[in-house]
Formats: sequence, C-alpha cells, structure tokens
Amino acid sequence: MEYHIHTPVTEEIAKKLKAGDYVYLSGTVYTARDAAHKRMIEALEQADGNPAALPFDIKDATVYYMGPSPAREGQVTGSAGPTTASRMDKYTPALLDLGMKAMIGKGKRSKEVTDAVIRNRAVYFAATGGAGALISRCILRSALVCYEDLGAEAVRRLEIKDFPMVVVIDSGGNNLYETAVRKYEHYVSEESERV
Repeated sequence: MEYHIHTPVTEEIAKKLKAGDYVYLSGTVYTARDAAHKRMIEALEQADGNPAALPFDIKDATVYYMGPSPAREGQVTGSAGPTTASRMDKYTPALLDLGMKAMIGKGKRSKEVTDAVIRNRAVYFAATGGAGALISRCILRSALVCYEDLGAEAVRRLEIKDFPMVVVIDSGGNNLYETAVRKYEHYVSEESERV
C-alpha cells in the first residue's frame, strides 16, 4: 500500500501501516542522533522521568535520525540522509514508552526496540540511505531546537512535505528486513526447483 500522511503520527495511524508500505510524510519531525539521545535520556534521569525535561513534546512525535550537512546558499539544509538507527537502540525504548510514535532511520533494530514498538503501537520507517541530497528537497524549513554545541547532531525541528519512506517495523512487530529475506529465499527455492 501507499499512504500520504501528516504528522502527528498517532497510534491510530501507526496501527494501519504495515511493513512494506510506502509512506510520504508531511508535517513536523525532529532530528536527533546518538549524542542528542544521550543528552535527552540524561535530562529524563535528572527529572525523574518527567517528559517535560525533553526539548520537544515527545507525545506522538516523529524523530528522524539525521545530522544534516551545511546548507548551501539559498537552501534550507544540506544533504539530509538517514543515519544507522541501531546507534539509538539503547535509548529508544524509553522514548517510545513516553509516547514517541515514529522513527526514521536506516538499518536493523534490536529486539528491545521491536518489543517497544509493539508495546506502544509505534512504527519504524526507513529512508533511503545515500539519497540525502534528494531527500533534502522534501525539507521546507529547519530550525535549531537545542544542543547547538553538538553541531550537526543538534536537535532540529523540520517541516517536511511528501518525505518518502518505507515501513520497516509495523505496530504488530512485522519486520520488512525479515519478511523480505524469507520471500526472496522462497522465490529462489521455487526457481531452483524449476531448473
């Protein structure tokens, strides 16, 4: 299936998406990589888990694992491709449990993240690695939120339009990286039997 959806990605929206669906997302997303995630978790610990300690409202938020390159003159941002999501795995379950509903990155996730996605009826999207220059065209505005000292890893608020992604892990725990491999192996097995 193909969907055009707008943030916030609520539980209702997440529940209808299935692994393998193509999604074009518009609205507000926040960027954060591992250094920013570490600071957010530290802020939560200092505030006894109060989500108000976070730099943005985590409820139904979408977080894009990305650190943009500098913008050229006349551009909103430079290349804006996804980073490897597993670098955020140790921080992600806590943020999902506080209400984050969607993540955008690339690559596999841990069992703990998948369990938290299921528990919170969330979704993990993959953006195309290596296509950062093309993806950046979907970013209409970019504003610094916090952690400016982290440079490209600072938290930013992005306004996006028709940002292309694929659902990798859906709210039921179906994982495209696993189902696609099984489908391919089945196809190869059938083809070898024909030969």
